[in-house]
Amino acid sequence: MTTGMITAAAAGSWRLGDLEVNRIGFGAMRITGSGAFHQGVPSDRARVIAVLRRAVELGVNHIDTAAFYFSRLRSANELINSALAPYPEDLVITTKVGPGRDPSGEWYGAGPEQLRGQVEENLRQLGRDHLDVVNLRLFGPRGTTPAAELFGALAELRQAGLIRHLGLSNAGAEDLAAARAIAPVVCLQNPYGIDIRREDDALVRECAAAGIAYVPFFAIATTGREGGRGGGEYPAVEEVARAHGATPAQVRLAWTLGRGANVLAIPGTGNPDHLAENVAAGALRLTAEQTARLDALAPAQPDAVQPDAAGRGRSGG
Repeated sequence: MTTGMITAAAAGSWRLGDLEVNRIGFGAMRITGSGAFHQGVPSDRARVIAVLRRAVELGVNHIDTAAFYFSRLRSANELINSALAPYPEDLVITTKVGPGRDPSGEWYGAGPEQLRGQVEENLRQLGRDHLDVVNLRLFGPRGTTPAAELFGALAELRQAGLIRHLGLSNAGAEDLAAARAIAPVVCLQNPYGIDIRREDDALVRECAAAGIAYVPFFAIATTGREGGRGGGEYPAVEEVARAHGATPAQVRLAWTLGRGANVLAIPGTGNPDHLAENVAAGALRLTAEQTARLDALAPAQPDAVQPDAAGRGRSGG
């Protein structure tokens, strides 16, 4: 499909609490280096800053980041700050706390008493006096980390004015219910895609009924892969892509957005051409027949992308 000047507004919008965002956003996990959390090859700083600025020019007003997104020489939060501050009034920056990385890159899971420090580190790096949305990223396999105590600590920081809205990440229905009993939840961020964690289909619908955004990551990744561009794609995805003159990644994004008006997408890239393709996917409309064909690619068993003990999927998130 022709990207032209298609903007993020083509995907429609959704409200995170009182903050309205276009449904195509930007994920910052990959802007620091050659791979997620990579310690080897840092990203080209000027190129990444240009991509971030171009994203905003294309109508992206929802950026997902975290203080633990850093490589040997690059910090996602610092790059966002350098590229976009002073921030546009309509820009919503969502971050995550719960897991953390020490300066050497080693992972740890924060306790309730450590969450304030993580929130303050995000504030410092982003150069802000409050955070728009903070997702509590539950670490370990889903369902093994009690959400209530950690979420309660974040609810106190929300009351103190450091956080505007709260969300969850790597969470199931029970975690969501426990958190909502403590404070409002505006979004749930989980791995999800055509062939990834399709057991979350019901959770997507539950979030929609409650007015909660469901925000997938790995939306353009094929099962067990970090990329989603290149080999290993399903023939059905490739055939739908050819029918629309689109890329497989654009088809995956269009399928994701088609799951419901509450579903947001946060594809990330350090490539300006891929950025334009991702944003343009918000204008791609699949037919009912094409959607059904892609729905049928759901794996019989849960996808292999599972969070490890540090609270991240094997390919990030």
